[in-house]
Amino acid sequence: MALRTVCAVALRSGTDLGVNNARTFVTTAFLCRRIPPLGAMPNEEIDVTKLESLEKYRSYTRYLTEAEETKNKPAWWKSYRSYVEEADPDHGVERVDIGLPYYQPCRTKQLRERRQVMKENKKNVEMERAFRLRTFKIPLDRVQESWEKNSGPFHITRLADHYGVFRDLFPKAFFLPQVSLRICYGQDNGGQVYYGNRLTPTEAASVPQVSFDAEEGSLWTLLLTCPDEHLLDNEAEYVHWLVGNIPGGAVQAGEELCHYLPPFPAKGTGFHRYIYVLFKQEGPINFQEDVRPSPCHSLVDRTFKTVEFYRKHQDNLTPAGLAFYQCQWDESVTNTFHNTLNMREPVFEVIRPPVYHPPQVKYPHRQPLRYLDRYRDGKEHTYGIY
Repeated sequence: MALRTVCAVALRSGTDLGVNNARTFVTTAFLCRRIPPLGAMPNEEIDVTKLESLEKYRSYTRYLTEAEETKNKPAWWKSYRSYVEEADPDHGVERVDIGLPYYQPCRTKQLRERRQVMKENKKNVEMERAFRLRTFKIPLDRVQESWEKNSGPFHITRLADHYGVFRDLFPKAFFLPQVSLRICYGQDNGGQVYYGNRLTPTEAASVPQVSFDAEEGSLWTLLLTCPDEHLLDNEAEYVHWLVGNIPGGAVQAGEELCHYLPPFPAKGTGFHRYIYVLFKQEGPINFQEDVRPSPCHSLVDRTFKTVEFYRKHQDNLTPAGLAFYQCQWDESVTNTFHNTLNMREPVFEVIRPPVYHPPQVKYPHRQPLRYLDRYRDGKEHTYGIY
C-alpha cells in the first residue's frame, strides 16, 4: 500500500513537472519570436585569442580613415550623444558669434618675425652671459602682452564657457573678448579682477578703476551684472553698474546710466558671479529708456536682462571685452541690505531632516556598548560606532 502511494505521487509529480516545463518552453519560445535580434555588437568579429594576427594600421592617416568609415556606418544601438540630444534638444547646437570679427594673423609673417628675433638674440652677448649664469629674467609685462594678443581671447572664452557666462547672459551665442579689461578695486593690485577669481564684498565695496585699450574717438559701454543674485526670478539679473557712451578709455567721462552698487550675495547661497561686459558702439546711442533713477536703491528698478539689453541695441553694440569674479557673503552684505537697500536681509539655510534610528530592540544582539545612546533624550552629540 505504501509502495503504491509513493509510485502514484512520483507519477503525479513527474506529470506536473512535465507540464510546467512544457509551459515554460512555450512561453520562452513565444517571447523569442516577439523580440527581434538586436544585431552584432561592435568588434564582435575580432578573435581576442589571436590578437597578433590582426592587420596593423601602420599609419595614423589610415587609422583615421578607418575610424571615419566605421563612425558613418549605421548601427542599431544609440550613442551617448543620441541620448543627450534626445533629453536636451539644444545640446550641441551651433552658437552664433556676436563679437568683433577675428582676423587670423599671417603665419608666414609670424615665423619671419620669430626668426628675426632669434637671430638678434644670438648676437646679444649680455643675454648669452645671463643665460649661462642662470640670471636671465623674462619680463612678465611682455609675456602678458603677447598672451593678450595671441591665445588670450580663446582662453578667456573657454573659461567663460566653463563658468556658464555665455549660457546665462547670451543664450545660444558667444563672443571672442578681443579687448583686454583691466579692473582693479583699491589702490594696490590686491583686488584685481581676472576670470573667475574670488573677491570679498568688502574688497568690491567701492567703484573700481577700469582701463582698456581704445582708439581715439571710439565709444564704449560698460556693464556689471550678476545672474545669480535675483531673489524672485531665476532668469533675471541685477545690474550693479552701467555706463554708456564712454569716449576712448575714459570710463569717468561716460554717461552713468545706473550708479555702482556693491555686491550683496545673500547668506547661505554660496558664490555668485559678477560679470563685466564691454561693448563697442558704432556711434552715440540714446539710452533714455535704460537710465535708472539716481540714487537707485530699489531692486525692482535694478532688475535686468543682458540679452534683452543687447537685442534692443544690437545694431549699435558689439561685445568686445569680458572679465568676471566670484563673491560670497560676508559682514558687509548685512550693511548693504540694511543701510543701502533699506530692507531686511534674506538668509537661506538648509533644513536637514532628523536622523533616522530604527525601532529600539529590547535585547540587542551584537550591538556596540553605546547602542542605547541614540535613544536617550537630549541634544548632546554622542560618539560611538553605530
